[in-house]
Amino acid sequence: MRTSAKRIPRSALLTAALAAVVTVAALVVIVVLRPEREGTPVSAGVPAPASGQANETCGAQPCRQLAAVTVGEVPVVLFADASGGRGRVQVGTRPPTEFELAISGMGAKLTASSLQCVDGSTAACLVRGRTSGGAFGELLTGAGGVWRDFGKPYFADTGTLSLSDVSQDGRPDVIVVRHECPRATPGTASCQAAPVLAEVYELAGDLMGCTATVTSPSDLRGWPDVQLRRSQLRPCPDAS
Repeated sequence: MRTSAKRIPRSALLTAALAAVVTVAALVVIVVLRPEREGTPVSAGVPAPASGQANETCGAQPCRQLAAVTVGEVPVVLFADASGGRGRVQVGTRPPTEFELAISGMGAKLTASSLQCVDGSTAACLVRGRTSGGAFGELLTGAGGVWRDFGKPYFADTGTLSLSDVSQDGRPDVIVVRHECPRATPGTASCQAAPVLAEVYELAGDLMGCTATVTSPSDLRGWPDVQLRRSQLRPCPDAS
């Protein structure tokens, strides 16, 4: 005698099907949300490229790019307002370090040739701005990925300042060309007629020495970005 199989209620089948769907959905969620395995790098967002504009205005006006150089793969950009009277420097991109230039408050005018940078164990950038009676120079130094403003601007009554590794120690030095006129006031006609010499400073601000006097700044090798050798230096005339 054949035994008839029991009929499974339709409600039970529906319940089982729903349970299967829920189980599959849970497994999919687990796979999607599972953390990366240890040792597998997780992708990070890459900062957007620099737009080529400073983040802030230069004084009360929009900034415009005056000059740009690369120092040891680090981009350095000089910005200024339309007149060159207010400026700032942007170093790097991720994120950039920005310096508002103190020499702008001293009447210095910035141009496309105002920025000079030299790489080394300590990199340096000199921002030069012309003013009545000469030029100011603001020094920025970079070491270990950190850039700083030297803080005390240099002044050259001839209008000539530059960077060069005079000491040959792998770091640039600051060269300031001035008139040698101890008995006259800098900027006066009598001082402007005096011979000139170059003073050399280490990045820390220590005076290294001076050259012999010459008739004009253009007589110095490499002018206007003067280049010297340490053998050309001697004690400065007004050094104690």
